[in-house]
Amino acid sequence: MRRRRLAGVLLALLAAGTAGFALRAWQDFNTPGPLAETRRVVVPKGAGLAPLASLLTERGVLRDALAFRIFVIVDGAQNRLKAGEYDFPAGVSAASVRDMLVAGRTVIHRLTVPEGLTTAAVLELLRNTERLVGELPNPGEGRLLPETYYYSYGDSRAGLVARMQRAMDEALARLFRARPPDSPLKSETELLTLASIVEKETGMSAERARVAGVFINRLKRRMRLQTDPTVIYALTGGQPLGRALTRADLRLDHAYNTYRNHGLPPGPIANPGLAALEASARPADTDALYFVADGAGGHLFARTLREHNRNVARYRKLSRRAR
Repeated sequence: MRRRRLAGVLLALLAAGTAGFALRAWQDFNTPGPLAETRRVVVPKGAGLAPLASLLTERGVLRDALAFRIFVIVDGAQNRLKAGEYDFPAGVSAASVRDMLVAGRTVIHRLTVPEGLTTAAVLELLRNTERLVGELPNPGEGRLLPETYYYSYGDSRAGLVARMQRAMDEALARLFRARPPDSPLKSETELLTLASIVEKETGMSAERARVAGVFINRLKRRMRLQTDPTVIYALTGGQPLGRALTRADLRLDHAYNTYRNHGLPPGPIANPGLAALEASARPADTDALYFVADGAGGHLFARTLREHNRNVARYRKLSRRAR
């Protein structure tokens, strides 16, 4: 149908005595264009056909704006051209430009959200991401799933936040259903909270389920979790502390201080990744109740307080040597 319409216009132009122009326009529309290399062009929203054709000609994508306009109108595509950011390849024909604009084959960008950031940090990342537009809603701490997201020029920040929140909600619902029958975690929020602590305690994939297992064991025994990241969150709201925790810090009267309070804190302390969520929903079967850093990026686990104290002494000795 499209070829018949184009051929009809060409014949009409020929019959009207404009054979030279018609042939040149036809050739220009279908033969390689003037671009010597790929060029990125932003097509603004609401741009009419004439301004768009002029823009693409000015940017060197098209050779003849008039020919482009004629054949876009003939094809009935003038109201189907989509705004956005396009990478027009070298030598792209005007016909291919039209096809790209009709299909909306815009440039796709990606944004990777690291695991363990606070929601404030994620929102700041989005605020500083170019090509996104609009205001930022705050869904609350821990409600955004860290992973790689794809977006196009002009997408809204609120829309990307909604996608992150939906991804977290779906992961939580799925993993909460998969937890063991004897799990002490009674809600998706508790699963999210524990996962956020696991995320901040270890970055080693081989340890996550074991660390989660220690916390699950302590919850079952109504032992205080005594986890440093919760104290840091109480002190700074999730910002880096910039120093070692002190004994006075551990005595801080705060709902998030798990050295003073039993059970989980009131909510998550960061946005945990999928691996930390999975580890918390399906923790390792371990009899360990304690762990401490081993000085090499991992942790030493212990079943008894006596064994744990030996590990702590070892860690402190290593720390002194490293100074």
